[in-house]
Amino acid sequence: MTRAAPAHGVTGIVLAGGLGKRMSADGKGIDKGLQPLGGRALVEHVLERLAPQVDTILINANRNAGRYATFGYPIVPDALAGFAGPLAGLHAGLLAATTPWVVIVPCDSPFLPGDLVARLLEAATRAGSPIAVVRTGNQPQPVFALVHRRLAASLARYLAAGDRKIDLWYAPLGVVEVPFEDAAAFRNINTRDELAQCEQGPQP
Repeated sequence: MTRAAPAHGVTGIVLAGGLGKRMSADGKGIDKGLQPLGGRALVEHVLERLAPQVDTILINANRNAGRYATFGYPIVPDALAGFAGPLAGLHAGLLAATTPWVVIVPCDSPFLPGDLVARLLEAATRAGSPIAVVRTGNQPQPVFALVHRRLAASLARYLAAGDRKIDLWYAPLGVVEVPFEDAAAFRNINTRDELAQCEQGPQP
């Protein structure tokens, strides 16, 4: 895994506040971040890869706060009720962070690259953009994004209007997309079958 020097002025936000319906056997939902991969919780793999890249980390979780707290980072629940999605987690993180920038990553992507944050920050700084989003091939990956805290008010207004689509929010904000060649590094583990495949096969 390629590692870069830590990107100063960035808080990492691990999004673990979803319902996880596709992962649960009954479709009612399960806490994906706490599901085991290689003997450790999915979120542990994410934290291990993200921690060297940022100044500090917040975990966005809406249940099992005690379990998540055992990983040693502050827990921030959504400010909005009803499991409102990744934008609600970003909103909570923007409110809690004290650094100029935050970077969001999902709790079910245990293979994220070691130079993720540095490359996003370099691209955003070069372009003078308040938001940088990963792109693999022709596909943006909006849940892997670097966002400046000055966008907190814009996001709050968007959510207050009842909107939830992350790409529609950031589209008019001068976003810069940052190409990454290894699409597998941004793999989301959404189902039990996908989790089993990761257990059986080599991990990046």
